[in-house]
Amino acid sequence: YLVSMENPIFVGAKNPSSETAPQKVTVNNISDIAVIICYFILVIGVGIWSMFRTNRGTVGGYFLAGQTMTWWPVGASLFASNIGSGHFVGLAGTGAARGIAVGGFEWNALFIVLLLGWLFVPVYLTAGVITMPQYLKKRFGGTRISLYLSVISLFLYIFTKISVDMFSGAVFIQQALGWNIYVAVIALLSITALYTVTGGLAALMYTDTVQTFVIIAGAFVLTGFAFFEVGGYSALLEKYRSAIPSNSQSDRYNISPECYTPRDDAFQLLRDPVTGDLPWPGVLFGIAIIGAWYWCSDQVIVQRCLAARSLTHVKAGCILCGYLKLLPMFLMVFPGMISRVLFPDEVGCVVPELCQQVCGTDVGCSNIAYPKLVVSIMPNGLRGLMLAVMLAALMSSLASIFNSSSTLFTMDIWTRLRPQARESELMVVGRVWVLVIVAVSICWIPVVQASQSGQLFDYIQSVTCYLAPPIAAVFFLAVFVKRVNEPGAFWGLMGGLAMGLCRMVPEFWFGSGSCLFPTDCPTLVCGVHYLYFAIVLFACTSVLTLLVSYCTPAIEDKHVSIGSFKLGVFKPLPGASNHPVHPSTGTPESARRQPEWPATAKSATMSIRISVVDVFALLADAEEPKPGIYRLLGWFCGVSRTPVPELTEEEFTEASKKLPDISEEPFWKHVVDANALVMMGVAVFLWGYYA
Repeated sequence: YLVSMENPIFVGAKNPSSETAPQKVTVNNISDIAVIICYFILVIGVGIWSMFRTNRGTVGGYFLAGQTMTWWPVGASLFASNIGSGHFVGLAGTGAARGIAVGGFEWNALFIVLLLGWLFVPVYLTAGVITMPQYLKKRFGGTRISLYLSVISLFLYIFTKISVDMFSGAVFIQQALGWNIYVAVIALLSITALYTVTGGLAALMYTDTVQTFVIIAGAFVLTGFAFFEVGGYSALLEKYRSAIPSNSQSDRYNISPECYTPRDDAFQLLRDPVTGDLPWPGVLFGIAIIGAWYWCSDQVIVQRCLAARSLTHVKAGCILCGYLKLLPMFLMVFPGMISRVLFPDEVGCVVPELCQQVCGTDVGCSNIAYPKLVVSIMPNGLRGLMLAVMLAALMSSLASIFNSSSTLFTMDIWTRLRPQARESELMVVGRVWVLVIVAVSICWIPVVQASQSGQLFDYIQSVTCYLAPPIAAVFFLAVFVKRVNEPGAFWGLMGGLAMGLCRMVPEFWFGSGSCLFPTDCPTLVCGVHYLYFAIVLFACTSVLTLLVSYCTPAIEDKHVSIGSFKLGVFKPLPGASNHPVHPSTGTPESARRQPEWPATAKSATMSIRISVVDVFALLADAEEPKPGIYRLLGWFCGVSRTPVPELTEEEFTEASKKLPDISEEPFWKHVVDANALVMMGVAVFLWGYYA
């Protein structure tokens, strides 16, 4: 090939798409632009409507939507929060490079979301918590575990969610509009922040519901066009195995055929335990471990369930989310494989110099599989719809993470630094924190771009496997094993973190490598597949936690009560004092009147509604007149000038004794249980069919 700085020309290519430099099909016609504008008007309109419909000026209104959400926005928001642009880019990219095994990450969730609704959410509701660190603090006492979980959760949000979603969304816009990747990121963040910072969780959940319909409708349209172009499912089975780039040879590099030839087991969900890129023991057990962390103990997911109006609505929302999780295999993974068939020279690129010209990185271009499909085969108007779909996926995921990370920082870190902080201060701090994590995430994008041979989804899962299994282990032991205490949980987390960093740091230091450029990381450290490492890490953390717990004093029964049926559910205990915050002084009652607990446990039960609504002092200066600019800023941050009625001492004491009602109507309980069984049956059939 001959390369010119201004106009690269590829000579003698077999595929017409590679006769010239890759041409970008830009979205620059009136119909596409009109569709995108209509989409933004719809989303912003729903966001503004939800802002006025709900109370966003209190902790409960902003962070938990006032606990008024029904099952359909809960389920839609769970799905939309999970399916970000990273899924469209990452699932399609890994599918293009390796086949359908990556779909196991999605179908595994069908079983895990049932654990969330039937086991974990009742525990969290009865414990009376807003955040997951608060649950561990109530379960074990002390403050160091909750602080660690807050910090590590924020770390995971920045490095595996926010930066990944921003990068993947920018990749799509770069392909569609030809913008610089950082210009695209800033534009996306500006729009997302508009309704994230102002609206609170209710605005996010209602806009998520709208965006879920947009995502599914647009993805179905693209899938139909893609299968039509490739000639149907049977044609995909035949053509994928021969989707080899014509420019796979180079005088400069000795490129092995394994680097550009599709895998023989591309259409198998369960692969060889030794030679498979996603070995079946890791797919069945490793994915289940990190899935349990994500679906059952991650703030982004659990916060949506805590916003539901009843436990039945939580379960129904989980079932709806589970059914929706059936779709990514067909709407993302298969289209990614079709993109490899239709554009093998670009999507299957292997020569570093050519990859740099195609997608801006020299480790491979599989990440452009889905964007390339959209901008190349979709007609005008529908191309704009698909851009709106990608923006919907990006913004719904980012907005959810922004809200949950601000909840963690505000409720678990800032209140530790400033125990006397008023509610108005917490509202402002939560919104400012969003800007901080955005800045850090932008700086991390270059690392994301080059990791895991350019396969975005592998990067997400590998980092999660190094950091999340210890958290999953501690949460499971906290619910199931009564004997586990604070020292055991803490040192289990510390030991698991040390093991995870011993694997993660060398991999980032030496680089994950690629087929063409293997990593220099020692085989003893990096040679174990990350899904296998997750299993080992989970087991070691569990053993260490149990060992330390049984070697140290147990938590007394009067502080932690675990029933035989509802494991881990906190019960009202005779003589146990609740410790919400006093509504008049704004001082946490627990700070002024600590119970006589051993050093391993310090907290008791508390009503979820009291801990949410009255957790901090009411806005004392709300009635003072202020200049117009301050009133505008106050409205922007949800600080109301209308004072919230204070509780009397008697009302406060009486409300503190109440626990949330998690009972269910028998009829609807049986309905959701039956639907759960049906969903598991569908999941088992699909796993068996594609195994």
